[in-house]
Amino acid sequence: MSGEALAFWLRGPGAGEIRRVRVPTPGHGDVLVRTLRSAVSRGTETLVWGGRVPVSQYDAMRAPYQEGDLPGPVKYGYLNVGVVEQGPPWLQGRTVFCLYPHQSAYVVPAEAVAVVPEGVPAARAVLAGTVETAVNALWDARPLIGDRVAVVGGGMVGCCVARLLAGIPGVRVTLVDVDGSRSEVATGLGVGFALPGAAAGGLDLVVHTSATSAGLQTSLDLLAPEGEVVELSWYGDAETRVALGGAFHSGRLAVRASQVGTVAAARRGTRTRRERLELALALLRDPAFDVLLTGESPFEELPDVMARLAGGELPALCHSLLYPRDEESAACSA
Repeated sequence: MSGEALAFWLRGPGAGEIRRVRVPTPGHGDVLVRTLRSAVSRGTETLVWGGRVPVSQYDAMRAPYQEGDLPGPVKYGYLNVGVVEQGPPWLQGRTVFCLYPHQSAYVVPAEAVAVVPEGVPAARAVLAGTVETAVNALWDARPLIGDRVAVVGGGMVGCCVARLLAGIPGVRVTLVDVDGSRSEVATGLGVGFALPGAAAGGLDLVVHTSATSAGLQTSLDLLAPEGEVVELSWYGDAETRVALGGAFHSGRLAVRASQVGTVAAARRGTRTRRERLELALALLRDPAFDVLLTGESPFEELPDVMARLAGGELPALCHSLLYPRDEESAACSA
């Protein structure tokens, strides 16, 4: 027995389609999940959409359940929330998060899904992978009580980092972005806001997420002596330029990369990836994250949505896809 589902595939740079795909029968220890929502990880997925991942990074950028290879045809994505329809008794009927691409139903090992806690609606749970990235970044950054911190880049990741920083006693957090409308988002997250030219300097820590040379330069310029930039941006094939002839050397400034593919060194010996994801889901009980949920569309419109996100016509933070709940979209018996 097997079933069918609908999945989003990138045929090649700038061209996507919804395909009918085979869903295998769950084996012992597997779960069959019917998707409720998935979300676009805008920074990474628009780079994939545009064919802007360097060849040298094709393997490093593989999504956990990716099919095909970059630059395409490829099935890519990793923010998926659904309901377990078949599997171990303790998981049946539970809402779960999985690092699975945009697909209406799928089968994975039971250990690949994480139960969404009570108090976290499915609409907010799609942020789990992004909050997990933010958790890992702060394990790398190790901010201290009373630190003066900026987050440069008010996208999904930057906003999640800002909200987590706001929970540390005495930390003054400023979200810095070229888009003045992000000030309303910053207010919802409980942090300050500044345009790049108006941001106060002398900071202990800056987390950079804008994926632009200008944003990285701003991040360095905002630091106090001995300060550090934690770099979360993924630039794809874009060249990055910064000026290091000013205070970078005399101020003993530092730039550290942070990436979610491995648990941060500060916690690698005591936390697993699963524990990190479960922590992210628990943190999503905070309703302040709802300010990041800026739009949703039917799943079947995803090819057009991706084109509009990549082209800047859809200025979303977190854009979700809603899945139909009929026989055409759910896995069905052969």
